[in-house]
Amino acid sequence: MSAPKYRLAGEPGEGKFYIETYGCQMNQSDSEVVVAVMQEAGFVYTDSLDEADVVLVNTCAIRDNAEQRIWGRLAEFRGVKRRRPWMLVGIIGCMAERLKDRLIEQEKAVDIVVGPDGYRSLPGLVRQAAGGTKAVNVLLSREETYAEISPVRLDKNGVTAFVSIMRGCNNMCSYCVVPYTRGVERSRDAETILAEVRDLFGRGYREVTLLGQNVNSYNYNDVNFAGLLARVAEVSPLLRVRFSTSHPKDFSDELIETMARYPNICRAIHLPAQSGSSRMLELMNRRYTREWYLDRIAAIRRMLPECSISTDLIAGFCTETQEDHEATLSLMREAGYAFAYMFKYSERPNTKAQRTMRDDVPEEVKTARLTEIINLQNELSLASNRAEVGRHVEVLVEGRSKRSADEVYGRTSQNKVVILPRMNFLPGDYVQALITDCSSATLIGVPLG
Repeated sequence: MSAPKYRLAGEPGEGKFYIETYGCQMNQSDSEVVVAVMQEAGFVYTDSLDEADVVLVNTCAIRDNAEQRIWGRLAEFRGVKRRRPWMLVGIIGCMAERLKDRLIEQEKAVDIVVGPDGYRSLPGLVRQAAGGTKAVNVLLSREETYAEISPVRLDKNGVTAFVSIMRGCNNMCSYCVVPYTRGVERSRDAETILAEVRDLFGRGYREVTLLGQNVNSYNYNDVNFAGLLARVAEVSPLLRVRFSTSHPKDFSDELIETMARYPNICRAIHLPAQSGSSRMLELMNRRYTREWYLDRIAAIRRMLPECSISTDLIAGFCTETQEDHEATLSLMREAGYAFAYMFKYSERPNTKAQRTMRDDVPEEVKTARLTEIINLQNELSLASNRAEVGRHVEVLVEGRSKRSADEVYGRTSQNKVVILPRMNFLPGDYVQALITDCSSATLIGVPLG
């Protein structure tokens, strides 16, 4: 047997791994699971690429520009490996699932390829790759894969944390690659979720965000999402609870009523619309109409009048007309979004849209429409923030402001960033504040009392 190609065990400075995360909050949560799995197997986490024997890149495949960033990063790693030939590079996550063959066969810089359901096998695969053989696990599971693993928190503030409550997606939106990269929907045991939340609160965390591709679909042993949300809120009135992401087709009155009963469930809802045109929504296979979506907005405004609403929007989906685009702009005005994630349509391989529709909206038209959407949202965000001026709010301090050492920043229940004088405030403190000024992105406040 030939000698191992890489150094990994036993000597000082070896067996260290570094992880980079791209994409959504779910990927950030997954990276914390990966760190837990690797550390349990005896590897040492480092936040310095220069110290790493193993580099893991947790990837996103939802848009082409996300993948292009990874290809660029791999080119940089090839240069690093010329200087440090023992370093292993692993591509993990959604891009690994989607492009496994290309990564294995063509990409010389990559030694390990692992999909979102294969992280338990990572330590063994790293050791396999250390022997000079490419190591791969891209099998998708039909079960909740990491329910009992306690993630290692990579956040810097020790105040806010993500808690994954489910994996996968069954919605099959025509533009989306997620069901193909993350597999079918499966919910996590509610008791393991509650145990993780209680542990976080006991360690000083004061906010958790429950994560899923569609949290409204959560169901485990007859505990639905509204029931789970209530139980998490009951862990402590000092614990803020958020969730992401909700699908409009499943957003129920029961969920809104549950939020209204618990003041510590944050008054912020992310409700992706994608388009304001019912024709577009049908082509996207979103399974709701413009009218249904606006009914959900009206229900939120009626039962949670202080709630902020954010969204996702796509410009230039297949066959989108100017009339469809105008419908999106009018939906934005009617909903009055506080914030939005806005993108040009990016065709993803093997989705229904790629297989059965033409990406026929010219790039310059997509760009012009996206610019209009962004400009309108900037106006709406500014209007939403101006409405906060003069109000008293509760701010959970998260850390020191980037723009000044004399200031701290935190968030309101509505998920709006507030800048406050530093004084003696520490991360995790709740501060009552008066909002005195704003921009489209930030509120400015002064402490009360």
